Amino acid sequence: MSVHGSVSALSLTGHGSTLNVRNSQPGLRYRHPACFRQSSTLAFTRSESMGHAFKFSAGNAPCSRARSNVGRLRVVCVDYPRPEIDNTTNFLEAAFLSSTFRTSPRPAKPLKVVIAGAGLAGLSTAKYLADAGHKPLLLEARDVLGGKVAAWKDDDGDWYETGLHIFFGAYPNIQNLFGELGINDRLQWKEHSMIFAMPNKPGEYSRFDFPDALPAPINGILAILKNNEMLTWPEKVKFAIGLLPAMLGGQAYVEAQDGLSVQEWMRKQGAPDRVTTEVFIAMSKALNFINPDELSMQCILIALNRFLQEKHGSKMAFLDGNPPERLCMPIVDHIQSLGGEVRLNSRIKKIELNDDGTVKNFLLNSGDVIEGDVYVFATPVDILKLLLPDNWKEIPYFKKLEKLVGVPVINVHIWFDRKLKNTYDSLLFSRSPLLSVYADMSVTCKEYYDPNKSMLELVFAPAEEWISRTDSEIIDATMKELAKLFPDEIAADQSKAKIVKYHVVKTPRSVYKTVPNCEPCRPLQRSPMEGFYLSGDYTKQKYLASMEGAVLSGKLCAQAIMQDYELLAGLGQRTLAEATIS
Repeated sequence: MSVHGSVSALSLTGHGSTLNVRNSQPGLRYRHPACFRQSSTLAFTRSESMGHAFKFSAGNAPCSRARSNVGRLRVVCVDYPRPEIDNTTNFLEAAFLSSTFRTSPRPAKPLKVVIAGAGLAGLSTAKYLADAGHKPLLLEARDVLGGKVAAWKDDDGDWYETGLHIFFGAYPNIQNLFGELGINDRLQWKEHSMIFAMPNKPGEYSRFDFPDALPAPINGILAILKNNEMLTWPEKVKFAIGLLPAMLGGQAYVEAQDGLSVQEWMRKQGAPDRVTTEVFIAMSKALNFINPDELSMQCILIALNRFLQEKHGSKMAFLDGNPPERLCMPIVDHIQSLGGEVRLNSRIKKIELNDDGTVKNFLLNSGDVIEGDVYVFATPVDILKLLLPDNWKEIPYFKKLEKLVGVPVINVHIWFDRKLKNTYDSLLFSRSPLLSVYADMSVTCKEYYDPNKSMLELVFAPAEEWISRTDSEIIDATMKELAKLFPDEIAADQSKAKIVKYHVVKTPRSVYKTVPNCEPCRPLQRSPMEGFYLSGDYTKQKYLASMEGAVLSGKLCAQAIMQDYELLAGLGQRTLAEATIS
C-alpha cells in the first residue's frame, strides 16, 4: 500500500485532513501542517521486491567516480565553501540598496503598510519597510508561509515543496538577504558544475565543469569548450558567432530580443537547431517551465549574461531544509522584532475604494476590514487580476496585466525503498520531454538526508496538458521517464526500486509565462493610484520570474513607498480629516 497526496498551490484540496498552521499573538507560531493523504494501491503491476543494497559513505568522503565529462555517476555527498561573491558589482549594488532602508531618517509618523501575500515578494517588502522604520501588516491567505516556496510536512515527518528551489551565486539580493538575517550557513553550496542527462545514452550524464581558478567569462567558456558530448565543435563555433551581438550589444540588445522566442532567435542567428535541442530545451524548462518555441529569448540572454559574466554566477546552493522554517520564518521574526505583524488565514475578498478611486480598505473573507496608510499587493499576478476593482480595469497600467499569465507547473516527490546510486549531490537537468530538473533530496539537503533511501524531487514541465490529470497518471508518466534516467535501478512497473510514497504538488498558475512581447506589460511597483503599490516577480525588475526577482521587487516596492513618504503621510492626514468632518 502506498500513501500519496496532492495539493494545489492556489486552491488547496485534498482528503482526510487540512493544513495546520495557526497565528498566535503576539508572535507567529508555525506548526507543521498535516499532508493531504489518501491510501490506495498505485497503478503499477509486477512489484515484487528485488533486493539491491547500497552502502552510503559516512562523513564527507565522496564515493569514487570517473572524472570524464560523460558517464555514470556515483553519489558524492560534499558541501563546498560559500563562494567569494561579496565583492562583485551586483552584490555590492544590492547591499547598498539594503543599507538605504536601515540608514534612512526615521519617519516622524511610521506608515501602516498593509501587504497582501506572504511569499518572498511580500516578505521582502515588509522586511525592508520595517528596516526603514515603518509598520508593515502582512496578510497571507493560506495557513503556510512562502507563496511559491511554500512546503508542507506529512504525517511521517517528511516535507514536500511547491518547487525545487536553487539559490545561484548570481542572486545578489537573495544572497544579501541571507547575510542580513544571519543565515548564510543555511545554504549548502555544491560543486560548480551543470550536469545534463544523456537521452541517447540512458543512465549517463554530461558535465559542464567551471574551473575555480579562472575568472569569468573564461571559466564558463572553458566549461563549454571541454564538453564534447552535447555539441560538436562546428556547432559550438556557430553558436558562439550567434551570441556575439548579445555580448557586444549589452543590456540594450538583450532587452530588444524580447520579441523573439528562443527558437526564432537561434534560427535568425544561424545557430544549428541541435543547439536548441541539446541545450536550450532543458534551459528553457528550468527557467520558465516552457519550451524554447514559447520562451522569450530575453530570458535566456539575461541568464547567460549573469552566468557567464560572474565567476560564481552559475554556482548553485540548496537550502538546508524546508523553506517556510529555514528561510521565511527568519524574515517573519525580523519583521516582528521591528514592530511589524504577520497574519495567516487572512484571505482578501475585496479591495474597497474611496469615492476618488483610492483604496479605502481590504475586506477579508472573514468579514474583517483592514485599513492602513498604504496598500501593497504582493500576490501572483493572476490573483491580483481577479481582485482588481472594476473602476481600475481600463486604466492602461492595469489593463496591460492581461497579457501576464501564470504558467502551470507540477512538483513531484517520490520516496523509494532503497538508495539510488546513479544520482549526484547537485541539480540535474533531465532533458526529458516531461521532466525539467530533479535532485535526490536525500543527498542534497541536510534536513531531508537519508542514508538508506532516496527521495527524488522532480519538476514536471511543461505541465499545461497534465495539470488536470490524476496523481496516478502523473506518477505513472514520471516513472517511465525515470526508467530512462536510472535504467539499472528503476523500472516503470516497479520491478526494481519500489515507491514507498509520493506527493504531487500542482500549481495551476506559477511564475508569469515569459513569452515574447510581455516585457512592456510588466508594471512598475508604483501604481497610478495613490497609496497602492505592487510587488512580485512579474513587476519591473531585471531578474524576471525568479526568487531573486521576487526579493528585488519587494525592495523596489519598499523604496518607492519611502520615496513617496511625504505624499503618503499627507494622504493619511487628509483621509482622517475627511472622516472627522463626515
